[in-house]
Amino acid sequence: MPKKNTVATLLAMKGQEKITQLTCYDYTTARLIDSAGINTILVGDSLGMTMQGYEDTLPVTMEEMILYGRSVCRGCKDAFVIMDMPFMSYQVSVEQAVANAGRLIKECCANAVKLEGGSQVCRQIEAITACGIPVCAHIGMTPQSVNAFGGFKVQGKGEDNARRVLEDALAVEKAGAFMVVLECIPPKLAALITKKTKMITIGIGGGAGCDGQVLVYQDMLAMGDFKPKFVKHFAQIGQQMKDAFQAYSQQVKDGSFPEEIHTYAKSDCSDAFLAQLDAEY
Repeated sequence: MPKKNTVATLLAMKGQEKITQLTCYDYTTARLIDSAGINTILVGDSLGMTMQGYEDTLPVTMEEMILYGRSVCRGCKDAFVIMDMPFMSYQVSVEQAVANAGRLIKECCANAVKLEGGSQVCRQIEAITACGIPVCAHIGMTPQSVNAFGGFKVQGKGEDNARRVLEDALAVEKAGAFMVVLECIPPKLAALITKKTKMITIGIGGGAGCDGQVLVYQDMLAMGDFKPKFVKHFAQIGQQMKDAFQAYSQQVKDGSFPEEIHTYAKSDCSDAFLAQLDAEY
């Protein structure tokens, strides 16, 4: 039988069993992911790209995160739900970070929050965890820094950058993070971070040496044209959806749908009464 995933059960899996994570943004998909036994769900600010059509995550607001997050949390029974803190919801001050983290937990019933950055956000992590809110950190290629990076680029290449990423991992762990997403960093570096920290490491483009993996669910189901190197298509759901939409359109247009079995055949009205209505109007 599935069991409820918690901080304690997830930490106990480190080094023993790989941890699974997928993004999610709606109730229906949350129910499917949860019933499939996925350990953790991330309500990512990637919804700006996957659900809203932006080129990056920067336009997403707190109100939008709460709207999507509420729906996801209502669809989960066993999965551990982590909410992204959107751009500029935690950078201004520690007080702002705590208040917004509290909103995500209180208004969505999420289990944890995630924020991007290393040593520069340690004060925020310390304050949020002091309030009893679990924190997942996110280092390496952090999408909210896309403009500073000059695009979505691999991080941690070269000795100086590798040292910086490792030091960021150690810093967020010391600040209280129980989990860290390692995005687009060399696999040997990700494996070293996994070895050197007690945190759960979740890779996305970080190789198999991490404690677990995360993918955007639309990416792994081939529901769009975006396919970074770290994505594997586990099903061609995008094409299946397109085929179904086209089949529906064709059958509506040629009259083969709906058939009698798709209608409420019995009526309270007799044919004679319907004929009378036809004559009257």
